[in-house]
Amino acid sequence: MRKLAWFAAACSGAVFLAVYLLPEGILVPAGACCALAALSGLLLRGKARLRVVLLCFGLAAGLCWTGVYSGLVRAPALRLAGTEATVSATVTDWPQEGKYSASVLAKVRPADGLPVNVLFYLDGEGVEDLRPGDVLTVTASFRMADTMAGEPTDYYFAKGVLLMGSAKAWTVQSPDHTPVSLWPALVSKALKDSVARSFPDSTGPLVTALITGDKTSLPDGVYNALRRSGLAHVIAVSGLHVSFLASFVTTLLGRRRRLAAVVGICLLFFFAAVAGNTPSVQRAALMQALLLIAPLADRENDPPTALSTVLMVLLLFNPYAAASVSLQLSFAAVAGIFLFTGPLCRRWQDKLPRKPKGFWQRLGCRAARVVLVSVATTLGAMVFTTPLMAYYFDSISIVSPLTNLLALWAVSVAFLGGLVTALVGLLLPVAAWVLAWVVSLPVWYLQGLTAALADLPFASVSVHSIYLTLWMALTYGLICLWGLWRGPRGRVVVPVCLSASTLCGALVLQAATLTGGSLTVSVLDVGQGLSVALYSKGRTALIDCGGYDAGNTAADYFQSLGLSHIDLVILTHYHDDHAAGIPQLLERMDVGLLILPDVEPDSALRAQVQEAAQAHGVETLLISDGATAELGETALKIYPPLGSGGSNEEGLSVLGTAGTFDVLVTGDMNDKVEERLVKYGNLPQTELLVAGHHGSKYASSEVLLQAVQPELAVISVGYNTYGHPAEDTLSRLARQGCDIYRTDWSGTVTITAE
Repeated sequence: MRKLAWFAAACSGAVFLAVYLLPEGILVPAGACCALAALSGLLLRGKARLRVVLLCFGLAAGLCWTGVYSGLVRAPALRLAGTEATVSATVTDWPQEGKYSASVLAKVRPADGLPVNVLFYLDGEGVEDLRPGDVLTVTASFRMADTMAGEPTDYYFAKGVLLMGSAKAWTVQSPDHTPVSLWPALVSKALKDSVARSFPDSTGPLVTALITGDKTSLPDGVYNALRRSGLAHVIAVSGLHVSFLASFVTTLLGRRRRLAAVVGICLLFFFAAVAGNTPSVQRAALMQALLLIAPLADRENDPPTALSTVLMVLLLFNPYAAASVSLQLSFAAVAGIFLFTGPLCRRWQDKLPRKPKGFWQRLGCRAARVVLVSVATTLGAMVFTTPLMAYYFDSISIVSPLTNLLALWAVSVAFLGGLVTALVGLLLPVAAWVLAWVVSLPVWYLQGLTAALADLPFASVSVHSIYLTLWMALTYGLICLWGLWRGPRGRVVVPVCLSASTLCGALVLQAATLTGGSLTVSVLDVGQGLSVALYSKGRTALIDCGGYDAGNTAADYFQSLGLSHIDLVILTHYHDDHAAGIPQLLERMDVGLLILPDVEPDSALRAQVQEAAQAHGVETLLISDGATAELGETALKIYPPLGSGGSNEEGLSVLGTAGTFDVLVTGDMNDKVEERLVKYGNLPQTELLVAGHHGSKYASSEVLLQAVQPELAVISVGYNTYGHPAEDTLSRLARQGCDIYRTDWSGTVTITAE
């Protein structure tokens, strides 16, 4: 069996190299070189010969197949990209409503090459009526699906989507019968509709996510609580769900192993298709199928062979799936469980009595075993997934082991109960409605538990800190040392205690770094938006909360300091990139006072912000004449709206002064309003200027710069089509002699005044 593992691991590694590092043009020649090396390896002698041959042939297969796949699938897409053409496409999934238009996934069959998956953006009536199997005739402009928000990405390629199409015109023809290959999409939609009919609004979205992996209807607050508490993996349908389903089938069919294997495998692959055939659920279904088949074939299940073979099979179907985050996390979790969970369980369970006496002792031992297995499984899964989470999401959940220990029983009940309820709802809606209220009990428990744990200080921490980076390096060094020299009686207590104690030290040092001076100003990385966090001697403030996921970003920042309360939130004006994150922020943080400009009474965003504040009991102050506030050792001066004609011109601006350090935030005001601020604001020379309007050429004018003479300038900016930051603005700031920082280059920028 291990012979297959050597070949499959090498083949998978070659695909990863091809996707991430190697130029496309050299894949086949490099594969040919590896094949020649394999043939040369036949001349070797000894035990190493077979491994060398298998490794080289595996590398050759992976490199050559990726090159061939690119020629068969990607090349036709490249020929279509950059053109406007009329094509025939078969809809393969249900349409998704977007902010500006609806999108639908379809398969286009070019004249040459294999079919290409295209994500079409459609306007007009009838989009919501499209269903899998419909045939579209589309005139569209095509581009490669290799960018997102202007940045290169493999996200769509990893999902098998190679092209984007912006439709100019389209017509649809519905077939008499939906192709069998698209039945899982119909079943998925039926299950989602059944859940929506049966379950209360408070639990239905989470149940839908648990059984189908569809998170589109899941409230932001619920998803963020799952993410921060380390339980987000339960809504990425994978091994947990598949093992529950397989256990249910084998328990139901009892000792009829052959029948259980056939029924289980068919059910697992159909369920994987219903859940969208994501890499994680495909991996789980394939590995569970191997587990069911192994006893029938009188073969032992070998975890390394199973894991490497399944990875190879998935990558052969789509080599670009190597870039899938869910695939990487899924395989990393299973690899960690294979390597660490077994040894941990054996060592811990050896401490329990071998032959417990009496009812209570037996019950206690069984409960202890359940707890130990759960903790060992969680820790094993975290070993390799934690670095990936840190790399891709810039944060790690500290409370994850506790959350998984307390929640996994409820996840199993909610998943199986939700699936049964959805199936019953297809035939007996009334019975499903009654059953749904029973199943909702563990769902409410899950939501309450994750919300409570996610609100704990340091529940989830950012890994941007040098101290946390060093802690991770130390922890993995300890894991390596324990793995190499643990011996037959090696104890895990020492490395665990060392890791836990150094984590506490890293968190203390990180918080001290951000709170040690008289004033700390952090311009948060929220993309094309603005959110400025202030901390001064135990008091906190936030100026604006807009941009990408701004509410969560701001809440994560303060909670990483061990804080759950913000004393003061100030909004400069009512634009999404400055204020849209407020409802999200109030879901997670207590806010003492919310200050708003008393302008634009008809603004929909102003109404939304005020409704959110009222719902969370936050006091609101509307300003038209200016105000002052004390924030620890910092005095805040809030200037009233000085312009007219638009939200940007009617915004507030804020000056913070801590001793000899001054910081100025001007929102999106233009140069005309900046002149009024200089004329009437009595501005001091400032050490820090948060550049206005994301570096627009109409802000940070010469008049303002001459008046405040900033030493530092921070531009909060992300991908945009406005040309921010403008070259004129950058030139003016450079001529002023100030150091320039940009959040799109540096991430969150923090300045601390002594």
